Amino acid sequence: MTPDYASLPADLPVPEDDGAARHLEGLIAPDVSLEATDGTRVSLSRLPGRAVIYAYPRTGEPGRPTLVPEWDAIPGARGCTPQACNFRDHHAELIRRGVSHVHGLSTQTSAYQREVAARLHLPFSLLADPHGALTQAMRLPTFTAGGLTLLRRLTLVLDDGRVRQVFYPVFPPDRSVEQVIAWLDAGA
Repeated sequence: MTPDYASLPADLPVPEDDGAARHLEGLIAPDVSLEATDGTRVSLSRLPGRAVIYAYPRTGEPGRPTLVPEWDAIPGARGCTPQACNFRDHHAELIRRGVSHVHGLSTQTSAYQREVAARLHLPFSLLADPHGALTQAMRLPTFTAGGLTLLRRLTLVLDDGRVRQVFYPVFPPDRSVEQVIAWLDAGA
């Protein structure tokens, strides 16, 4: 059976904070160049101003089964498409609140990501880290499924390349941006 990637099951398991992102706040992002879906290269360390980066495991492919049969049972795995749509739908609100850059980040290839960016009409680019250079350099939380190393869902707010705020774990994924907006509105 092919899942409906745009919706979330009611019984989605809630991920627990395993402490794997505690070291990130205050970290200066390494100068790792990532391919973006708009054809540019982006280094988080070189982004001027405030940037919001949401990391996600992988988006599903319409008409294809999940990566592994137990995908929905992995806490934090399901919800990449709803999360991307959440950031798409609230992109202008982030910009109005002083965010200069919004990007999604996964270990999928940029070619794979271009399809989802076009299909979902994303007003921002997705960043590809298929070899795990940024993931390893920042020690981002990961998990393994189907023989692939995937990012755990988290959101980073960076100011001039330094991590200012970390949202981890992110749940539910389809309301991810609301956490960021509430933080921004609280005077961050």
